[in-house]
Amino acid sequence: MAIRRVCVFCGSSPGRSPLYLDHARQVGTLLARRGLGLVYGGASVGLMGAVADAALEAGGEVTGVIPEGVLAREVAHRGVTTLHVVPSMHARKAKMAAASDAFVVLPGGFGTLEEAFEVITWGQLGIHRKPVGFLDTGGFYGPLLAAIGHAMGEEFISPGLLSLFVTAPDPEALLDALDAWRPRDVGPKWMERKEI
Repeated sequence: MAIRRVCVFCGSSPGRSPLYLDHARQVGTLLARRGLGLVYGGASVGLMGAVADAALEAGGEVTGVIPEGVLAREVAHRGVTTLHVVPSMHARKAKMAAASDAFVVLPGGFGTLEEAFEVITWGQLGIHRKPVGFLDTGGFYGPLLAAIGHAMGEEFISPGLLSLFVTAPDPEALLDALDAWRPRDVGPKWMERKEI
C-alpha cells in the first residue's frame, strides 16, 4: 500500500533538548517535500505545533484532529488545512488512524506512548497493516526499546512482533524505513509454551 498520509504522535511540550524541536520540524518539512500529508493531534504548541508549522511552511497538507474537551487547553492550530473537532480521545485516535497510511512516533509523554502502543497492538491483532516508526532522537527511545527487549526475553513479546515497527535516529532515515516496510506474518498471537 502506498503511503499518502502519515500520522505523527508527539508531545504537546517542546521537551528539554533543542534537538526534539529540530527533528519535529525536519519531519514536517520532509513530509511536505515528499508529497505526504500530515495527520496529527491538532495543537499549535510543543512538538505538535512545530511539526505542523514546518509542514505548512513547506507547502504540505496538514490535518489536525482534536477532542472538544482539550480544544482550548491544547491551543488548537487554526492554520492547518483541515481541523476536525471530535467528541473524545478515543474518537481522535480512531480518526487519525483511519486517515493515515503510516505512523511516526516522536518524543513525548504518556499520551504519545499510549498512542504508539495502541497502533502497534492493532498491528499485532491484524486490525491494520501499516508501518509504525519510532524516531529515536538523541537516543530518547533507547530505554523503551530496552524494556521491549526485556519483555521479549521474559516471553511476553514474541520476537516476530518486533517487525511491527521500525526505528531510526534521524527523520530522513525513518521515513525511508517506513517506505521500505512491508507487512509480515507475525505468527500466532500467543506464544508456544514450553513443557514444564
